[in-house]
Amino acid sequence: MVAIIEKRQLRDFDWLTAVLAVAIVAFGVWQIYNAQPSETYWSKQILGLGIALAAMLVVAVSDYRRIVDAAPVFYALGIILLILVLIPGLGVKINGQRAWLAVPFIGRFQPSEFVKIPVVLMLAKYFGNRKPGPLRFREMFVGGLILALPLVLILMEPDAGQAITYFPLLAVVLFLSAVRMRYVVLAIIATLIFVPTAYIVGVNTGFIKNYQRERIEAILDPENADPRGFGYHTHQSMITVGKGGLTGIKGNQEISQSVLKFLPEPHTDFIFAVTAENTGFVGCISLLLAYALLISRLVAGAREAPDRIGMLVIMSIAGGMVFQIFINVGMVLGFLPVIGVPLPLMSAGLSAVLSTFIAIGFVISVKMRRFVN
Repeated sequence: MVAIIEKRQLRDFDWLTAVLAVAIVAFGVWQIYNAQPSETYWSKQILGLGIALAAMLVVAVSDYRRIVDAAPVFYALGIILLILVLIPGLGVKINGQRAWLAVPFIGRFQPSEFVKIPVVLMLAKYFGNRKPGPLRFREMFVGGLILALPLVLILMEPDAGQAITYFPLLAVVLFLSAVRMRYVVLAIIATLIFVPTAYIVGVNTGFIKNYQRERIEAILDPENADPRGFGYHTHQSMITVGKGGLTGIKGNQEISQSVLKFLPEPHTDFIFAVTAENTGFVGCISLLLAYALLISRLVAGAREAPDRIGMLVIMSIAGGMVFQIFINVGMVLGFLPVIGVPLPLMSAGLSAVLSTFIAIGFVISVKMRRFVN
């Protein structure tokens, strides 16, 4: 019986999705090495990939429905981790953000990356078990509460870049749960009013720091942005992208932006700029096509899901990934403010790679059970 189960698992395992994810990480390791050849970020990323693959396999062979049933437990544990991060002496503060926990023999990890998964599972559990029909306001309110608690704790770190990546998780679930059009219109109107109002209030009260304000203004008015001030990140990123040309730099030509450290955080937030510099337009388009193929595999898995919960899990994961890609690439190309959103599977960071592969493990778990009632 065990042999039969193993054969079915091997037959139904979505190898293409796993291979695509590994290929993108491998391409990212190459770019991380190009960005920081004298550092160990690239070797740590390889180690992280090995751990992430093991975690993905464990999740993939597990029944996602049983894990979703335990979603409240995982959600509560995630909230506890986010609270621990905020406690001085427990949370590790880097670049003004207390967003990491130090674990003996493991090192630092970022709970806000992992809490996305319990949030997805909680939303799928709640909205997947509701009765058919248009969403009621009470249901939308509960969904907002599920998202709000971790969101507030992450903003207290403060990590606005990480916090913003949580919004598409709820937005996708609401859209697929037959949200009424009038609520969508009201949400758009409220956003158009709230965002500029919050920006003005945030600037006047000091909640939005001067460097954050100047980075936003560097996008809104790039001609007047100081390339040596808070417009520096965007300015250097755009130079780096343009330097790559069609196929990237050649031979031993100096990489002025990344190797000479003109480009800030080249191995994390600006890894797409490094990719453009080293592989050019061709490499960037190839990477985006790989992402498109990966996302299409996720969407195909959602269409084959055996139940609504599985579909919501996959689509929420896919929506979050698309959003992060859009924000990071837009930031690198100078269309969006620099807010510190990593590029999925490409940016250096063990927490991000591990959480992404766990999410992919859920996708594969759903697809492996598409013929099960």
